[in-house]
Amino acid sequence: VHKYWLDRIAPEKGRADRSASTGNRNMGNLRTLYADYFRHLGFPEQKNPFADLSFADKSKRSRPPFPTDWIRDKIFAPGALATLNDEARGIVLAFAETGARPSELANLHTGVIHVDHEVPHISVEPRDDPDDPREIKTASSVRKIPLVGVALEVFKKHLNGFPRYKDREASLSALLNKHFKSYNLFPTDNHTVYSLRHSFEDRMKNGRLDEELRRMLMGHTIDRPKYGEGGDMKMWQEELMKIVLPFDPGIV
Repeated sequence: VHKYWLDRIAPEKGRADRSASTGNRNMGNLRTLYADYFRHLGFPEQKNPFADLSFADKSKRSRPPFPTDWIRDKIFAPGALATLNDEARGIVLAFAETGARPSELANLHTGVIHVDHEVPHISVEPRDDPDDPREIKTASSVRKIPLVGVALEVFKKHLNGFPRYKDREASLSALLNKHFKSYNLFPTDNHTVYSLRHSFEDRMKNGRLDEELRRMLMGHTIDRPKYGEGGDMKMWQEELMKIVLPFDPGIV
């Protein structure tokens, strides 16, 4: 299994089609499955063959962000995303204006999309359905993100989320990166679609949004949180409006 992922993450020839973080997530799933299985059988001390298997993610912050004017003038240009299907296009646009991971966006559903709320927002949270469970990456990743700009328009259109890509993050990533490359939407060869997440973070920094608020919206760990929920969401929305990108409604 490790060799399978290694060949996809760091092939001897050709370009990688999977990231180290994807490989690490899958190895982690196997590690958990193995441990839970033997714990269930009454052998909790069974040596886990997946315990020390991981991949170094050298690209994590070496992925450069998209310049803001590139997002506005290239990615948000009418026609730039037109050949993508509606759901894939919606995920790209929402990604740019929320910073939520594509895997988080792809697995949203009607119960966590709140466009009619006083502060329209999405809730990134585990799926508790026993027949269709889904865990969230870390506890800090469970969060609410106000919807502004193009992201709000996307979710008005996709009230049920993006069922086409539910639990299909890998195929979504491959499709989006292929589209961006084919239509020259990458400023450099070092960019990937995931660079939009870094762009959102940098836009918040440049907009002088509070560090804790930035970390909260990104789903990063916060040592001593001072912000609560509820009433503060209005403030989060107002802060995000400071960095909202202009867009042509026709691109949605």
